[in-house]
Amino acid sequence: MGCCSSASSAAQGFICGFSVATGAAARLVSGYDSYGNICGQKNAKLEAIPNSGMDHTHRKYVFFLDPCNLDLINRKIKSVALCVTACPRQELKTLSDVQKFAEMNGSALCSYNLKPSEYTTSSKASVLCPKLPVPASAPIPFFHRCAPVNISCYAKFAEALITFVSDNSVLHRLISGVMTSKEIILGLCLLSLVLSMILMVIIRYISRVLVWILTILVILGSLGGTGVLWWLYAKQRRSPKETVIPEQLQIAEDNLRALLIYAISATVFTVILFLIMLVMRKRVALTIALFHVAGKVFIHLPLLVFQPFWTFFALVLFWAYWIMTLLFLGTTGSAVQNEQGFVEFKVSGPLQYMWWYHVVGLIWISEFILACQQMTVAGAVVTYYFTRDKRNLPFTPILASVNRLIRYHLGTVAKGSFIITLVKIPRMILMYMHSQLKGKENACARCVLKSCICCLWCLEKCLNYLNQNAYTATAINSTNFCTSAKDAFVILVENALRVAAINTVGDFMLFLGKVLIVCSTGLAGIMLLNYQQDYTVWVLPLIIVCLFAFLVAHCFLSIYEMVVDVLFLCFAIDTKYNDGSPGREFYMDKVLMEFVENSRKAMKEAGKGGVADARELKPMVGGDEAVAGLQEFHFHFLSLSVFTDCTSSGEALVICITQDVLLFLFVCLPITWIAEFLSQLRSPSVKVS
Repeated sequence: MGCCSSASSAAQGFICGFSVATGAAARLVSGYDSYGNICGQKNAKLEAIPNSGMDHTHRKYVFFLDPCNLDLINRKIKSVALCVTACPRQELKTLSDVQKFAEMNGSALCSYNLKPSEYTTSSKASVLCPKLPVPASAPIPFFHRCAPVNISCYAKFAEALITFVSDNSVLHRLISGVMTSKEIILGLCLLSLVLSMILMVIIRYISRVLVWILTILVILGSLGGTGVLWWLYAKQRRSPKETVIPEQLQIAEDNLRALLIYAISATVFTVILFLIMLVMRKRVALTIALFHVAGKVFIHLPLLVFQPFWTFFALVLFWAYWIMTLLFLGTTGSAVQNEQGFVEFKVSGPLQYMWWYHVVGLIWISEFILACQQMTVAGAVVTYYFTRDKRNLPFTPILASVNRLIRYHLGTVAKGSFIITLVKIPRMILMYMHSQLKGKENACARCVLKSCICCLWCLEKCLNYLNQNAYTATAINSTNFCTSAKDAFVILVENALRVAAINTVGDFMLFLGKVLIVCSTGLAGIMLLNYQQDYTVWVLPLIIVCLFAFLVAHCFLSIYEMVVDVLFLCFAIDTKYNDGSPGREFYMDKVLMEFVENSRKAMKEAGKGGVADARELKPMVGGDEAVAGLQEFHFHFLSLSVFTDCTSSGEALVICITQDVLLFLFVCLPITWIAEFLSQLRSPSVKVS
């Protein structure tokens, strides 16, 4: 797979090199007119194309006769382009103004076939000269295009992208609000960054209280919502129907029936939630311990906090390279004459499909960069966990992990990211088909498309989680990707209930942390923007701030979540191969060791003896225990999926149950059967090195 990743990089380099070698770079940067002449240089004559082969050494800027005539479908300007000496910095209202501008600046804004002296006398001037009035324009830095200074010129294009803009004045006020409040936006973005760092510290010290408060609030909220629904149902049922207008009687009965359905559904949901919390209450202690240890990891490995910055920087560099190469591809190829007699550059033959591979490269390399971050974090946390004396940690575990990644594990990361790409591309194709067929397909086709998209999305999420744990197993054992994925999968299934507890309680708590940061930043933004009197519409600045706050919180708390997942896998392996006896001492932190001791005491009080203790510390799946454990996991997983789906999507309970049951039957259930089969082989290969 390392060879495949090298071949992919070489192919990306070929695409960029081909576009540059065919002159696309010069056409993109310097620009070209409608006759194929590159501005700012002397050009060669093109066969059968008039006005080609002109010397534009002194004409360095591209000017459009009608710059506001945009083709939204083909994403281009439907206008004749000319190479000019200078852009008109002031509005030109008449042809006389255009003629004076040409005489004073030596920049002819009409077609090459028309002399400046003929601008006001020729009958063809209305066609060969720019559309009046000519807006004031300025050259775009580095790309030598004359762009109108007034943004209202592109109001139609903006309205096509921003649906809530109905007129140019609203668009102008929105953008003015952003430009006027740029200092406030920057300050609020820094505030969200600081809040994210503070929250990561707070979670460590109040993790126990925070988890239990969250659990209690969820239960009380469910009980309160259920009670309110039953109260509304009873109140509406007791209301006198004699005073209701006959036309509204049917509506009242429908509302009463709907309230009854909602109340019953909420009651069932609350009972299931209460039972789940009751069963999972003991496993919440492990989540609390892992969050506490994760806080210690960030204290010993402070460079982990900056990991999102390096990843984001690498992604931005790659995306900039990708966009630039895409622009090169848009201007590469051979010159052909279109129906209007102007020149377009098109690639023929197999090379015309290069941009498809370029899109695949965008997905694969982006996933590769994210996977490198996961492998780096996993390697650093594994080093921390399996170092008994934390004073003997390497000086920079992060840099040591990066060094191991580059030297030994690039093929593993490339394979994992390629698997995600193979799932993501079909899903994106189906999403594109669904958007193109919107309103044309029948109900059955729409249902099939949505089901396929949903299944591929769920499969992608499962593979992402499995990949992350495979990288952890690779960091522990230095095995290849497939072996590491199998080992990590077996460990996860052996600890299925613990995984469910950590992923539900932990992820939900981190999600609430993201909401807290966004709400705090948004509230601060409202208070600050309320005192800004230079503009009237500050919806767009607030949206920008909230989106950035969520992005920052997601990046930081995702690293925290990643550390917790790595610690859990290390903990599961530690308890599987060690029992605390001489020669088999635990590597875990004291907090996790207290959790193990408390589990032993609880099992002894329950009268299960020493054999049960070993099973608690070495939770192997096999025989009847495997069947019982997986059956219990099936019930809890399905219930928690419905709970998470309802709270996150806001859809009706019936819809969530239907979706989750179908997903469970077609995706999750076969996976657990495969896991049971693998565990029956009893061939553990993950060992602490």
